[in-house]
Amino acid sequence: MKRHRVPAEYRVIMVCLGNICRSPAAEVVLRRKLELAHLDHVVVDSAGTGGWHVGDAADPRSQAAWELRGYTGDHRARQFRREWFDERDLVLVMDAQNHATLQALARTEAQRSRIRYLREFDPAQSSAGTSDPGQLEVPDPYYGGAQGFEHMLDLIERACDGLIEALRNKSL
Repeated sequence: MKRHRVPAEYRVIMVCLGNICRSPAAEVVLRRKLELAHLDHVVVDSAGTGGWHVGDAADPRSQAAWELRGYTGDHRARQFRREWFDERDLVLVMDAQNHATLQALARTEAQRSRIRYLREFDPAQSSAGTSDPGQLEVPDPYYGGAQGFEHMLDLIERACDGLIEALRNKSL
């Protein structure tokens, strides 16, 4: 795993398919955890690889789930743009489809190296030493019930805790 020194301002973008469930949840969770950790130099946002929800609010089920856990945030869906690779230090994807889409969109090896799975930072995954993309995914809860959104948040919170630790150690 390549290590990078964290600069004065570090920019992270969370990416899922439509930018209405997983990535906005990851954005609000990480933003709050960064605030609590006093890591004000880290900026976080989110986007989707698809454009069909551009301008839409977060899925009400996702927002309700994160609000039940005390997170807040307004959201409007956006589609990831190629030029954002050069404006972000870390591009964190939720699943293999997002990973493949962004790998294909990236123009350079430097851009490709910024694309990682959010759950690579999950301490449970790190201790298991898994590199299987299926084990690194945050499953899409869109077609399921409330339990899927709760599970999504469990995974996101754990991974964000691990990411906070990596940021504190100033290496990624």
